[in-house]
Amino acid sequence: MSDQTPALDLDLARKVLDAQPFSRLVGARLTEFGAGRAVLELDRRDELRQQNGFLHGGVLSYAADNAITFAAGAELGPAVLTAGFSIQYVRPATGGVLRARAEVVHAGRRQAVVRCDLSTVDEQGAETLCAVAQGTVLSAG
Repeated sequence: MSDQTPALDLDLARKVLDAQPFSRLVGARLTEFGAGRAVLELDRRDELRQQNGFLHGGVLSYAADNAITFAAGAELGPAVLTAGFSIQYVRPATGGVLRARAEVVHAGRRQAVVRCDLSTVDEQGAETLCAVAQGTVLSAG
């Protein structure tokens, strides 16, 4: 980050997330943020499931996109936009909590490449990988 770019901390990042109406709708929360990393979580609810009872793929895509963007924002500054991302679904998401753990794998001055592992977390805290995503985020500032 340059000296002119305001640093983000977890509290400010949570305010940015809360300013997104869709994030409030799905009940997303940031549990970790900083140093090119972000963890976004949301609880499994009936409204977020598809017809077979699994979390809908769109919910997983949302979580990946937002976690990727927040991780990049921790590296590039707050004015960032997703340029694109891909996601591979590994297995159905069935746990009680969806956790999207994103980390910058490469950052330049205006662009970052970020990997995101999406896991479900059961009542005992065990994580099961359900999708893997990778995205490119651009500095808009």
